[in-house]
Amino acid sequence: MSVTKTYDGDEPVRVNKWLAQSGVCSRREADSLIADGLVKIEGVTITSAGHKIEPGQTLTLDQGGAAALDARMTILYHKPVGIVSGQPEPGETPAIRMIRRANVFGPADVYPDQNSKLAPVGRLDKDSRGLLILSEDGVLAKAIIGPESDLEKEYRVVVRGHIFEEKLKWLRHGLELDGRKLKPAKVIQTGDQALTFILKEGRNRQIRRMCDMCELRVVDLYRVRIGNLRIGNLPEGQWRFITPEERTALIKA
Repeated sequence: MSVTKTYDGDEPVRVNKWLAQSGVCSRREADSLIADGLVKIEGVTITSAGHKIEPGQTLTLDQGGAAALDARMTILYHKPVGIVSGQPEPGETPAIRMIRRANVFGPADVYPDQNSKLAPVGRLDKDSRGLLILSEDGVLAKAIIGPESDLEKEYRVVVRGHIFEEKLKWLRHGLELDGRKLKPAKVIQTGDQALTFILKEGRNRQIRRMCDMCELRVVDLYRVRIGNLRIGNLPEGQWRFITPEERTALIKA
């Protein structure tokens, strides 16, 4: 089934830029679709990545292009401790290797194979567990980890050490990492040694380093949410596909 969209802007804009801003696909994906002759404006196939769409014009992405975009995979994985999210060192197991038929949660009509281009969207340390997103979707990745992203990431953290209000104030606001001030964080004490962190950035081992600066040692770090997306009842070590509704909500956020 083809996709049809009418441009309602006031000024001409490059087609690849408009498709990316609309959440249809990334600019790179748009360039590829145009090069393959899958994009038409007012019924005429366009061949230049620099082509501009005029106000009121209608763009059609033919069935082949729409199917190619629909085939992009995004997977939610409940990462256990010991699995690395990104490039592994010798002897380590990357998360992508754990996405198999045997541990899918719920129904699935397709599965990743050797041609899949899944990549982690954001990091989750080897010693941490919880929600990890793996995706081929450039638009979704930009919405989650792009420089303009403002999505919240929520973590349940167990620590050792004395927790008192002054430390919580430091964690919420005022710390620096690598010479740069951190964005304000929401930090709530939920138990004797339990904290909930809600961040809008993802610096390298950020929560562990923040706690170290306040003489707290992290003994368990569990990510439960990215934006509107919650780990829910997804069992540890299993994965499922994102739903269209979840993708749309993440991009709109």
